[in-house]
Amino acid sequence: MAEFKLSASLAGHEDDVRSLVFPTPKAIISASRDGTVRLWSLLADNPPVYDDKISSHAPRFVNSVAYLPPSEEYTEGLVVSGGKDLVIDIRPPSKAPEDNADAMLIGHGDNVCALDVSPDGKFIVSGSWDNDARVWPIGKWACEATLHHEGNVWAVLAFDPETIVTGCADKKIRIFHRSGKLLKSWQGSKHPIRALCRVPKGHPSKADFASADNDGSIALWTLGGKQIATLFGHEGFIYSLAALPTGEIVSSGEDRTLRIWKGTECIQTITHPAISVWAVAVCAETGDIVSGTSDRFVRVFTRSPERLADAETIRKFEDAVKESSIPQQQMGDINMEQLPGPEFLTTKLGTKEGQVQMIRESNGSVTAHQWSASQQQWISVGTVVDAVGSSGKKVDYLGKDYDYVFDVDIEDGKPPLKLPYNLSQNPYEAATKFIQDNELPITYLDQVANFITTNTKGATIGQVEPGPVGSDPWGSDNRYRPGETSTPTVAPPPKILPQKEYLAILVARIPPLQKKAQELNQALIAGGHKDLSLNPTELKVLSSLATHLESSGATKTSQSVPGGLDLAIKLTTVWPYKDRLPGLDLLRLLAVAPMTASFKHPRGGSIVDVLEQGATETQPPAENHVMMAVRAFANLFESAEGRALATQEFDRIQNVITTALSNTSNRNLLVAASTVYINYAVYFKTQPEETSFEHVLAVLDTLSKILSTQNDSEAVYRALVATGTLLTLDDEIKSAAKDVYGIEKAVITAVGKASDPRIRNVAGEIRGLLK
Repeated sequence: MAEFKLSASLAGHEDDVRSLVFPTPKAIISASRDGTVRLWSLLADNPPVYDDKISSHAPRFVNSVAYLPPSEEYTEGLVVSGGKDLVIDIRPPSKAPEDNADAMLIGHGDNVCALDVSPDGKFIVSGSWDNDARVWPIGKWACEATLHHEGNVWAVLAFDPETIVTGCADKKIRIFHRSGKLLKSWQGSKHPIRALCRVPKGHPSKADFASADNDGSIALWTLGGKQIATLFGHEGFIYSLAALPTGEIVSSGEDRTLRIWKGTECIQTITHPAISVWAVAVCAETGDIVSGTSDRFVRVFTRSPERLADAETIRKFEDAVKESSIPQQQMGDINMEQLPGPEFLTTKLGTKEGQVQMIRESNGSVTAHQWSASQQQWISVGTVVDAVGSSGKKVDYLGKDYDYVFDVDIEDGKPPLKLPYNLSQNPYEAATKFIQDNELPITYLDQVANFITTNTKGATIGQVEPGPVGSDPWGSDNRYRPGETSTPTVAPPPKILPQKEYLAILVARIPPLQKKAQELNQALIAGGHKDLSLNPTELKVLSSLATHLESSGATKTSQSVPGGLDLAIKLTTVWPYKDRLPGLDLLRLLAVAPMTASFKHPRGGSIVDVLEQGATETQPPAENHVMMAVRAFANLFESAEGRALATQEFDRIQNVITTALSNTSNRNLLVAASTVYINYAVYFKTQPEETSFEHVLAVLDTLSKILSTQNDSEAVYRALVATGTLLTLDDEIKSAAKDVYGIEKAVITAVGKASDPRIRNVAGEIRGLLK
């Protein structure tokens, strides 16, 4: 039987995708920690293209979703969702998120983490951290029975019209009658039971259902409690199970994989570029699989050649897997001296599907490779990193590594709360999670997010104006104190438009950058390319430049390091294309310096030419290379010389950006591009006599496309700020925005896809400007 391959990668959610349903070949339903349930509709078949809309908003994580198929009473069917707000939301797919639900089921006292609908469509069963499962008759919507447990109910299965199976944190499996009567229970594992599914008819085991646990094993059972078989292969928690119409079982878990099981044998392993594969679901009609992951993606996999993704989408997925960083803790103790070298991959075969082999590379790094039994080859699945990895020094908090862990004082006399944050996170998402985890008022959101941005050297836009002396919420020891009274007042959102300050993207981790450049330099020498490598003098310049850039505010005076700019230009233009990222990153930091903007190449050309050549010399260009160049374009606006150059080279910069944006969902690239447009908007606002009307229209055109097509909250927010600032220029611009570029519709589309309150606030200001 053919292997599953990628059919579609769906971006839209702004946090982990926790639960999925695949009810028809043309529809997928997903639930996320971003507080939304999304409906994905198939628009085209070959390759598959989906559109999405938000079905419902919740104030907290949505962790479970189910679907009632269409019936005479509910002709569209019903979407059923639940999470940390304790309410089960019932609504047809066509309802807008702001519409009232058809029913709100209230009764659970903690997170609703599991939902299922009976095969006959007569009842819903829910599981919760409150140690109960509940039965809800459809149409009546009052709890019919409460099924008591001795731990969190992680999994529920409406096995047939009369029988319910539950999996519990107390390690037991229980069989209940729909009325609530306990029929049987037994110890299902030495670990909490996390997932359940029916075993397909025709399965060789003749088992009735499967369970999965925190130990990474799958057990096959009869309803009478007899264990038929155990399936081993996962290397971490298993979070989800589903059955294929072919009689196979699908599983997913904390080891980054989705696995296909035929009988008791794992026949395929699909590694994801994420730590957790939280959920899997199956389309009963096509046999396609959908997965939901901690990297916020919904991905569809198929065995049908007619439903495969296009080559570029497949390549991006495979590259993302290869480039993944795997925490060493996930791989256990590693004895570097005993690891084989790369020759192992061509001389040794794997012993089973999904086997992982670590390899010690010539540069000292450790890579992981997974055996594909069907392809009879090892497939690269990432690089193993230690606690420091490529991100500089990390701080441990609750067993996880973070770039920062802040102390937050909420109440005098009580210990501060811990606010963990990684630079890869959206500050508003981290602030929202902190507020939710600690049950704090949502009115703190803007201040906490701004605190994160300020204290991680990030660019702050739309920041709350400081209050009067004496009411500053920031403590002298970098602790945040949200308000001076126990009941904070709700202030109107601060006015954002027009943006008045230029933004730079200067957050950097210099030691890893320097280390990577040194490693690549050694690889060039070892590969016989000493003519391209850095000589000892240039290595000293690299060291001096890295030391200088580590100091606060050093980028604007970076020319005080003799040879630093020349070195970065060499890395960007002379080194092999694949090795240029460190050089582009250095140029991005140096772009704020006036002397960088004034650079003239001996053969003609400016620093914009250097960035364009370095980032796009190979086609198609690497997205991260282009992203660094676009960040550099944004940073040019920090100096008068840079602003003059950015204006002079507008057409070239615009071409690089629009070409890159034509086919990307790379968040960092989108945020960088939106930042460039904010800076152009600020320049147009402050220098009207030097502003080209055609340049304004070109930016409006691109911003309209970003707002209409992109989903990342930070990119959309910055695009809105840029748009709103342009609308303050004059009435002619407003008319063009409304009548030619469809800005009103684009803003409505952006708001409809977002849950970030900043987006709603700035969109409201834009609507006011367009009146």
